[in-house]
Amino acid sequence: MAFPFFGDDKSTVARLLATLPQQGRLEWIGLRPARRAALEAVAEAEVITDRHLAGDHASPKAGGKRQITLIQHEHLAAVAGFLGLPGPLAPGRLRRNLVISGLNLLALKGRQIQLGNEVILDITGECHPCSRMEEELGAGGYNAMRGHGGLTAHIAQGGRLRVGDAVLVLPAAEPAQTIKNPQPKAAGFPEL
Repeated sequence: MAFPFFGDDKSTVARLLATLPQQGRLEWIGLRPARRAALEAVAEAEVITDRHLAGDHASPKAGGKRQITLIQHEHLAAVAGFLGLPGPLAPGRLRRNLVISGLNLLALKGRQIQLGNEVILDITGECHPCSRMEEELGAGGYNAMRGHGGLTAHIAQGGRLRVGDAVLVLPAAEPAQTIKNPQPKAAGFPEL
C-alpha cells in the first residue's frame, strides 16, 4: 500500500535515501608512510585530485575507486565493544585515512561529499576488513570489523584537509524524467 503523502513506495524510498541534511566533521587524518607501517596522525593533509593523500604510500591508479578510505567515528567504540575492549579504538589501528563523525557513512554510497572548502569525494563502496585486523586487534578482529569497515572513495577534487573540517553531503543528481503516454492504449484495439 502506498503512503498517501508520498506516492508509490519506490518514490518514498528514493526520497528517504536522498534526505541527508546532517553535517559531519573530520575527526582524524592518517597517513601510511610505508607498506604495513603504522598510520601517522596528522592535523592536515594535501589531497591530490584523482590520486591519493600526499605523503601516503598508497599509489592508486587514476580513476580508481579506492583512492582514499573513510571510517565512521562512532564505529570505533562499536568495534571495541565487540572485542570487549574499553573505550573506542585508536583510529590508526583500523588503517583508514579519514575518520568522520556525525554522518551515517553507509548512507553515502554513490554520493558525493565535500570536506572543508575544497575536497570533493565520490563515495564508491564499502571498505571491507582484511586479515590485518586479526593481527592488529587480536582473535575476532576481522569479524568485529564486519559491517564497520568504512568506505572507499575516488578523489573528484583535491585540496587541503584539516581535522575539524565540516563534511557536507552534496545534492544528488536529479533522476532523468521519463515521458509517459497520457493516453494509455485500449486493450484489444490495434493502434492506428
